[in-house]
Amino acid sequence: MERGMSQLFTPVRIGRRTLPNRLVMAPMTRSRADGDGVPSDMTATYYAQRASAGLIISEGVFPSALGKGYVHTPGIETEAQVAAWKQVTEAVHARGGRIFMQLMHCGRVSHPSLLNGATPVAPSAIKPEGQARTPAGQVDFVTPRELSLTEIAGVIDDYRQATRRAIDAGFDGVELHGASGYLPEQFLSSGSNQRQDQYGGSIQGRARFVLEVLAAMVAEAGADRVGIKISPEMNYNSIIDAAPQETYAYLVDKLRGLGLAYLHVALFGAKFDYHALLRPRFDGAYLIGGGLTQHSAEGVLAEGKADATVFGSAFLANPDLPERFRQGAALNTPDRNTFFAPPTANGYIDYPALAVAEVA
Repeated sequence: MERGMSQLFTPVRIGRRTLPNRLVMAPMTRSRADGDGVPSDMTATYYAQRASAGLIISEGVFPSALGKGYVHTPGIETEAQVAAWKQVTEAVHARGGRIFMQLMHCGRVSHPSLLNGATPVAPSAIKPEGQARTPAGQVDFVTPRELSLTEIAGVIDDYRQATRRAIDAGFDGVELHGASGYLPEQFLSSGSNQRQDQYGGSIQGRARFVLEVLAAMVAEAGADRVGIKISPEMNYNSIIDAAPQETYAYLVDKLRGLGLAYLHVALFGAKFDYHALLRPRFDGAYLIGGGLTQHSAEGVLAEGKADATVFGSAFLANPDLPERFRQGAALNTPDRNTFFAPPTANGYIDYPALAVAEVA
């Protein structure tokens, strides 16, 4: 097969959009927003530089102040945040790109110093292992406060309102972050959810929060502008589930028929083949992420295992990743020291594109 004939560069339908290629930019926290969760002008440049992706999925964005989990992460709650994101979407669209916003409520994976002194919330008052990145540096997580039923309804409505604001800000859709040990996965997993009411106990109870959040997001954006990311057995932020295969099979069965734009499944270290389990259960576009190379991405597309492939640090370091793949060009190496840097251009918008790299 000629490089130019690769399935990576064929169009694919994702929800209401037809993407020109099957290279999706993964959501990646960059911690470049200001202290009020407002993205900077550099953020518009960063995403616009990467507009040749078939689809960009933004970094995780907190739907409400209580969902913030890291220093310098952006929100979509205030007028200033919405206005800044409008600049981002306009810049991406001006370059012919498409961008979804990932909504990320961190739940217990936070710290009072990030929440104006409030205690982080969770399905159950179980302290996670590990540390939070705060203005004062790394500090141990605290024991979260269990959400009441009334508060759960409020959090679901926060997602609904955040979805509306994201669409108003010009995003082409929204992704629910249901992975990495954040609030949706805290509800879904037996190790972090010990509730005995309708949001806990059985798999049906533990999955209820995720499904109700998705329903709220769909009500605002339409199902064909809503996706969800999951990462079974990633075990990040001390998330453990007693029967993950059963849990995720049930969840994806429930997603079938909703008309979602896509299911984004990123695997990191899982021994079990979740793609074989989940792909046949889902009736929309299926996105695979997690440690892909150009060769492995072409393989999963050729074998029909995915409709599109998701790249993280390769896109971070190579704003023109599709063109580099197309030409078989060398890739810039990601600088891990600047992944979560103070709000500076270094390691953010200064990675060279191919033409610049050749001239240099």
